Amino acid sequence: MIESKNIQFTILIKAGGQLREFNFRKSAGPAGSLFTIDVADTRGERHYLMFRQENGQWILKTTGIPDWIKEVIPKINETIHQF
Repeated sequence: MIESKNIQFTILIKAGGQLREFNFRKSAGPAGSLFTIDVADTRGERHYLMFRQENGQWILKTTGIPDWIKEVIPKINETIHQF
């Protein structure tokens, strides 16, 4: 039996003119690998992103995200590809 490890880490990314803490979690399931990411906005509300691995690429599955998060998607994608 093969056990898959969950990976969790936090990085700081400047988004929307502020340094923000992005919390990453990678897990594996029957549908493949999944990255979930959460980040707080200036009001303390959490925004959650989900990236699923499809055909070797990480695809953002979350819609309706704020513009300040959209501007850092390339940085998030770059970070995900390291794992």
